[in-house]
Amino acid sequence: MFIVCVAACPTGVAHTYMAAEALEMTGKKRGHEVKVETQGSMGAENEILDEDLARADAVIIAADVAISGKERFAGMVKLECSVSDPIKFGDAVFEAVEQEVAHG
Repeated sequence: MFIVCVAACPTGVAHTYMAAEALEMTGKKRGHEVKVETQGSMGAENEILDEDLARADAVIIAADVAISGKERFAGMVKLECSVSDPIKFGDAVFEAVEQEVAHG
């Protein structure tokens, strides 16, 4: 599966990047291709492009603040969670999104 993700925390520093790393590592461990966009104090980095959206099976939004561009995920299988969830419960986050895709 190809899963796009957005990570964002209130200060846009530590937890944003910790969540991004956890999403990438857990996704890879579970056999997925993952692209993580971070939204933080430095703006958006590693932005999800239209071609990413066109081939994505699902999106994970791990954020404790409103994210920019949320409307681009309309109609997609989507899991929204706290920015700390991928750090603490990475496998559970991916299991939930895998179930959503499987049972669409």
